[in-house]
Amino acid sequence: MKLIKGLALAASAVALSAAAVSAQTTNLRIQTHFSQETLSGQLAEKYINDIQEMSNGEIQVEMFYASSVVKSAETFDAAATGILDCDMTGGAYQTGKNPAFQFTGDLMGGYSNPYQQMAWLLHGNGRAAIDTLYKDHNMSFVGWWIPGPESLSSTRPIRGVEDFKDWKFRSPPGLATKVFANLGASPIVMDFNEIFTALETGIIDGADAANLTNNIGLGLYDIAEHTNYPGFHSMPADHLACRTDVWEGMPAHHRKIMEVAMDSLALHNATINEVKNAQNAVALREKGVNLYEWSPEELAKFRTAVKAGWEEFATTPEAKALLDSHVSFLTEIGAMQ
Repeated sequence: MKLIKGLALAASAVALSAAAVSAQTTNLRIQTHFSQETLSGQLAEKYINDIQEMSNGEIQVEMFYASSVVKSAETFDAAATGILDCDMTGGAYQTGKNPAFQFTGDLMGGYSNPYQQMAWLLHGNGRAAIDTLYKDHNMSFVGWWIPGPESLSSTRPIRGVEDFKDWKFRSPPGLATKVFANLGASPIVMDFNEIFTALETGIIDGADAANLTNNIGLGLYDIAEHTNYPGFHSMPADHLACRTDVWEGMPAHHRKIMEVAMDSLALHNATINEVKNAQNAVALREKGVNLYEWSPEELAKFRTAVKAGWEEFATTPEAKALLDSHVSFLTEIGAMQ
């Protein structure tokens, strides 16, 4: 009997030892361009809490908000070269590497809502197409989260295309600068944390920053008393991407936790922003901010400029392939002719 108990204890000790060896810890340094005060920053924090809890603490994250380590556009390279491990900004920041990155983040006027755009990612082979491009730059694509259509903020009316003439505004890099410049505006690329001061000092007249809710979080409507709602011009997908050796070196169940949690984040993000934007539209009107809903005729003018911009921007085989994938999917679901 003592021998049996001894063998049982020994077997238990071996099992515990094996479990301890198999329990691997993943430590990640991740940067987002969102501040913790914005809704998107709070949702990023929720994502981190989710993956840490679902992994029973095996995944640990040191999170950096508001581009506190490097500038937003430098986050991708910082992760690829080992300063960080993962980038939680957006692919469109990397269009200088290859214009194809524009089509990994924002089709500008292509999709009407985040659910359509997520459908391309999940059911139109989008995830694999994006990951192929990222792998060429030592990064692996994990997932998207899309707040929905953005609204411009401005210190002067933005009722239609004509109001873009000589309009100086903060622009993200990429296709947006080309489309708006072709419509007569003067885009100035700058980081999120520079927008408020630039508006306050009159360096810019407005900003292409985020949706109503995140614009409020940035304090833009304290200065800019004009905006458009519903949004139409842009619907960027923020991504999570990690350095490939880090990603592939993680246990399979850690990767799966992070992928599934990203899909969950996408759903929470799209739905809460839809609710918050509708509520904030009411609050902004009560505050005296002017909200402009563009007519179908003005929207058609903008869409024409966007389509021309797509073709003008798709100058590499990778960019053309991604654009063709989007257009094919939009056509298949009847969202484009």
